[in-house]
Amino acid sequence: MPNALDGLNGLAEYCTSTLDEHNCPSVSVAVVEHGEVVLAEAHGLADVTALRPATPETAYALASIAKPMTATAICVAADQGLLDLDAPVPVPGDPDWPAPTVRQLLQHRGGFGAHYDFHYADGPGDGVRIDATPYAFLHRPPGTAFEYANLGYRALGHLLEAATGQGLADFVRERVFEPLGLTALHLGPAHPGPAPRATRCTSDGRPYPPYCDTSHPGATLGWAPAAQLALFAQSYDRLLKPETAAAVRAASPVNPSLGYGLGWCLSRGAGPLVQSHGGGMGGVAAIVVTVPEQHLSVSVLTNSTDKAARDRITHHVLDTLVPGFSPESISPFTDDPVRPPNLPAADWRGSISTPEGDIPMSLTLTPEDNRARLHLNGESADARTSASQAWALQATFPLQLPTADARINSPALSLHLRHDHGGHSLSGVARAHKSGDTEGLLGNLLTHTCQLRLC
Repeated sequence: MPNALDGLNGLAEYCTSTLDEHNCPSVSVAVVEHGEVVLAEAHGLADVTALRPATPETAYALASIAKPMTATAICVAADQGLLDLDAPVPVPGDPDWPAPTVRQLLQHRGGFGAHYDFHYADGPGDGVRIDATPYAFLHRPPGTAFEYANLGYRALGHLLEAATGQGLADFVRERVFEPLGLTALHLGPAHPGPAPRATRCTSDGRPYPPYCDTSHPGATLGWAPAAQLALFAQSYDRLLKPETAAAVRAASPVNPSLGYGLGWCLSRGAGPLVQSHGGGMGGVAAIVVTVPEQHLSVSVLTNSTDKAARDRITHHVLDTLVPGFSPESISPFTDDPVRPPNLPAADWRGSISTPEGDIPMSLTLTPEDNRARLHLNGESADARTSASQAWALQATFPLQLPTADARINSPALSLHLRHDHGGHSLSGVARAHKSGDTEGLLGNLLTHTCQLRLC
């Protein structure tokens, strides 16, 4: 890639203007070529309160980029005979379904539903946490569909700890980070040690508390400076047997342009293979991308919930360095356009299954204006409805599920329902959640099963 970096001579100005345009506090960018850091820049403020500048050494929270790190540890353990990628992992679910395998969980095809929970505090002993165990059950037969599932990586973390006798963070540090010489990488709720870290910020610039824990650390709680993250993406496979490294890149399709392997997104179709993973949560928007054919890795880390600055800077760098780069090659989103529901005007009654028991609900559809009215716990609310390829009916209501977990920070309720062939029932999921963090902090996403019958 001779002279390719010349196209990035104005990167500082580009980053600064992008940060200003999108109200993003800071960004750290690194490029690694043939195992050498050839570019490392940071711009903006790592701490908006103390006015501390970001530097290339600043460690940023990574959110879901923790998944490739956990996946690498799982593969290392498999190569050492400590576990089997095709062995079943017992989890609660329909007794007629097989248990998901380690490989299926790594590929987000284990059957778990969507879930995340975050615990914000000043330190480890503060506040009330959510126990994810009641939500960690299968929603569909393993292997039948892709659904991005933090709970699958939670199960993998527990499996690794049982197989190795070590805590997840300790095993990853000793068997993944230290052998690669990447000692600034870390899994855990806060980055330790002397390295400066970026303070996470809301989309409108308010700082998050310094401590953030979750029930699914192997899916979410990673930290790294940009250069070490890019080095990890280019070197992790040195730890694996050749056949295991090949299995990592054997990706099942997610959309026409991208598949998901063992902890990594892999591009599909024309052009060079592009391997990537993004991360987003409260105060975090991060991505790392590797093009093996060019021996090139790029990482872009920001400390804002809003992904706009991260995406714009990432596309600028990859447009410059990777001939024929397409944003679709790193985007895991599926194009599933919404349409009006094809359901009659009717009243439906049923319940939502929660850890505290079944909660009665009723739903009234008025298809002439594509609206629905939800009655729950003595309250009612209206919402617009839509449908998609996956769901016959979907809508989000400003109603809080009356459970202790939902009251923590999940003030809205979304219904995603399928229509049975006989036409007399709707079934699917009810998700308690919060949309964004422009008010307060990003909330939790809690998925419950839901059943309704035609009245």
